[in-house]
Amino acid sequence: MSFSFFKKKKSPVELVRGIQEILHTLPERQRDPRNMEKTVEELSKLLAATKVVLYGDAENEANPESIAQLVSETVQSDILPLLITNLEVAEFESRKDIAMIFNAILRREVGGQSVVQYLLVHPEVIETLVRSYENVPIALTAGNMLRELLSYEVLARQLLESESFYKFFSYVEMSNFDVSSDAFATFKDLLTRHKAMVADFLARNYDRVMSSYATLLNSQNYVTRRQSIKLLGELLLDRANFSIMTHYISEPNNLKSMMMLLRDHSKNIQFEAFHVFKVFVANPQKPAPIVEILAKNKDKLIQFLTNFHNDKEDEQFNEEKQLLLREIARL
Repeated sequence: MSFSFFKKKKSPVELVRGIQEILHTLPERQRDPRNMEKTVEELSKLLAATKVVLYGDAENEANPESIAQLVSETVQSDILPLLITNLEVAEFESRKDIAMIFNAILRREVGGQSVVQYLLVHPEVIETLVRSYENVPIALTAGNMLRELLSYEVLARQLLESESFYKFFSYVEMSNFDVSSDAFATFKDLLTRHKAMVADFLARNYDRVMSSYATLLNSQNYVTRRQSIKLLGELLLDRANFSIMTHYISEPNNLKSMMMLLRDHSKNIQFEAFHVFKVFVANPQKPAPIVEILAKNKDKLIQFLTNFHNDKEDEQFNEEKQLLLREIARL
């Protein structure tokens, strides 16, 4: 009979310290491939047991006292940054365990202070997670954790105000479809979840952000182009972004860009571009340069819009199209 059945379960403190010991000695362990294989297996077991403490399983309910001990020890031992840095070392299933552990701990408090406050003084955690989009095997796991972070406005602001934010303009165009899609999901979350805070950020950083955004609207990647135009429409039509919208629709180059996209070979992109174009036309206080462009192209626009997506059975779209036709005809 195996005596492993009677082996005592590790306490929350022992689990965290076991993970900490492995992470601190990784450089030495990695010198020996055979030893590293055992290390990865040991780490997997510790992470699985840690997840059970936080979530429980079929045989054990999560115990609040044990959770509190584990969270406290995790924060005091500083293993969260180490886990993120060494995400690639863990096995595939263990990476998912790390994400679940991280997300659960993020919602907790230690000594009356939230773990969110701990992460604010460890900006390297967010920076490392963002850079993980450059590493395909761990990109989706990192994205899962990033989006959990972004549910907290203070952490979302920290990312927006950092140089790491601008990396997303290249990540959403990566050749790996799963990675680029996940990066765009995080990018969209970042720009739409905390509306007032994002509006303030965009107002202060308008030129740089919109200059970078223009590259997405002209991307050679169809999915990137379509998603970016749709997101732009959502941002401009959101009340929180009124000042950004006013700024955007006053610029002639932006109008020209949308008029080009209206003629894109993809009907889906044409449709998304229409929802941005209509904001330029419907604006009751159009600047003179915008009026000049629309008036100069008046006949062509009327002819184009008259035949634009006539097969679409969308009452609101058809009403909006007729409104634009009347508005352009008055120019």
